[in-house]
Amino acid sequence: MRAVAQRVSRASVTVEGEVVGEIAEPGLLALVGATHTDTDAEARKMAAKLWKLRILDGERSCSDIGAPLLVVSQFTLYGDTRKGRRPTWHAAAPGPVAEPLVDTVVKELRELGAPVRTGAFGAQMSVELTNEGPFTVLVEV
Repeated sequence: MRAVAQRVSRASVTVEGEVVGEIAEPGLLALVGATHTDTDAEARKMAAKLWKLRILDGERSCSDIGAPLLVVSQFTLYGDTRKGRRPTWHAAAPGPVAEPLVDTVVKELRELGAPVRTGAFGAQMSVELTNEGPFTVLVEV
């Protein structure tokens, strides 16, 4: 699994003009993608890593201060542009594989005590955020 984690002061996801997920305080926006070989074990590991990732102000994690996370599925994290200008998506898991894995990340985060909001899997989403720092890291498990 792969995620892009961004330290934000606020973030939201809108689908068809309606806000479906929002955090209005400092926390993390996590764009999460899965590949064909990912399992529930990797999804649980990703959740733990995001919850404990020390990229908030003062090198703290969401778990240290109870900061919220906004998790958005992002198959494009597995886009490959090495052979030209048009990305290929061969490494991205198809929806029936990826959706339960992203759901496991969210479920595990909640079980760890995280306040989590989400986007809408497979929808055309508009993501708005205020990146603090800016601070953005690639997280892989």
